[in-house]
Amino acid sequence: MKIGEIQIRDPFVVPMADEGLYYLFGTTDANCWRGKGTGFDCYRSRDLSEWAGPVAAFRPPAGFWGTTNFWAPEVHRFNDRFYMFASFKTEKRYRGTQILVSACVSGPYEPLTDRPITPADWQCLDGTLHVDRDGHPWIVFCHEWVQVHNGAIYALRLSPDLKQPAGLPVFLFNASEGPWVKQSDWPDEGSKYRFPTYVTDGPFLHRLAGGTLVMLWSSMGARGYAMGLARSETGNVTGPWKQEDKPLWAEDGGHGMVFKTFDGRLMLTFHAPNNTPEERPVFVEIEEAGEGLLIRR
Repeated sequence: MKIGEIQIRDPFVVPMADEGLYYLFGTTDANCWRGKGTGFDCYRSRDLSEWAGPVAAFRPPAGFWGTTNFWAPEVHRFNDRFYMFASFKTEKRYRGTQILVSACVSGPYEPLTDRPITPADWQCLDGTLHVDRDGHPWIVFCHEWVQVHNGAIYALRLSPDLKQPAGLPVFLFNASEGPWVKQSDWPDEGSKYRFPTYVTDGPFLHRLAGGTLVMLWSSMGARGYAMGLARSETGNVTGPWKQEDKPLWAEDGGHGMVFKTFDGRLMLTFHAPNNTPEERPVFVEIEEAGEGLLIRR
């Protein structure tokens, strides 16, 4: 398959050097917004151009709590196992990020616990794994605008086995702190009051060669869905975080992540356009520049 044949949102690539293969995950339900969720599929490639698949990476087992909005799976290798962080929702629970586990990168993945790792009374999504300089695991996730209006990003330290929180959520920043972020025109359905809404989506952390910790995250910009960059002023996940003035990707694309190719290039992937069912994975070469990232022209 070619890239143009793969409908996917929130693409996430895992390079496996020992196999010479790239594994591509993402939101793969044909309509991820409504109806019963199917699961997550996986594709593999040797060159980021020709892809084989799909292979079923996750299908919900009987009794699984999530029923709809199967979103944004990320796969991280940690302690010699593969952990999938993905978001789900059901009528009886708020949206949250659940951690799944497998011995194989392509799955099949099974729930690590019987509940989301994000706070039970928060609307959350897009959890990502960050391992700090001392080897402690954290989940960085979005507290969703549908509940708090001004979407926020939090960090939560996890136990070494990733099964439970090892503290309380730490606030990092609100969506409106991004100079490039525009107020969304989406309605806050069911709310008695009308407030301005600002979106946070898709945090992903990357440590530059010089030690600076940066975060990709997405929101609505002047030209639609966009992706910006923040920098930790301490090098720690708890920040404080300073926002770049302009988005890294400004028009109709976002929810990205960074990986290194087998020949040493730094690659950014994200989905564009942002409309279902037209969304496709995009691969753009980037470079580290100073304390940030630049798209190579």
